[in-house]
Amino acid sequence: MERNVVLIALFAALIAALGLVPKLTLASGIPITAQSMGIMLCGTVLGAKRGALAVLLFVVLVAAGLPLLAGGRGGLGVFTTPWAGFYFGFPLAAFAAGLVMEKWKKGNVTVIAAVAAVIGGIGALYLVAVPYYMVMKPAGLGEALLTVMAPFMPGDLIKAVLAGLITGALYKARPSSVLSRANAA
Repeated sequence: MERNVVLIALFAALIAALGLVPKLTLASGIPITAQSMGIMLCGTVLGAKRGALAVLLFVVLVAAGLPLLAGGRGGLGVFTTPWAGFYFGFPLAAFAAGLVMEKWKKGNVTVIAAVAAVIGGIGALYLVAVPYYMVMKPAGLGEALLTVMAPFMPGDLIKAVLAGLITGALYKARPSSVLSRANAA
């Protein structure tokens, strides 16, 4: 139990730290950071439940006002923007990535983790973020996908590959530390 609490808190801190690098801002004013890779790693390393809890802890801390989002943002105000769908989708993204890791028992862990990161950290996340943006803006699907979300896709794919490589390397070095694979045969 104590180990789980520590890992959940540690990964919430990792997400916050990854919000600091790199510091790039799109013309829309939205910063691009490695923070979403932290969401992916929560799922691929901790598994579905622990990963989602780590991300949920991060989201609660942001809502409480801690400036943990990229650019030092935090507080309830960030949940009123058209981009808030990402924050609401973060726990689902980690859960989905972790679930893929837990269910896909056989194969190369690096590849499985990269695919899990794409499914959870991009697919599940955008499943929440795109409709939320469309409602809050308001905007059509074409605008939401092409104009707004497309600039994030190349970076998100790179982060998914990196999450796969990191998870695979961690599994190779210390298999028991990748909790999403604890029961994998």
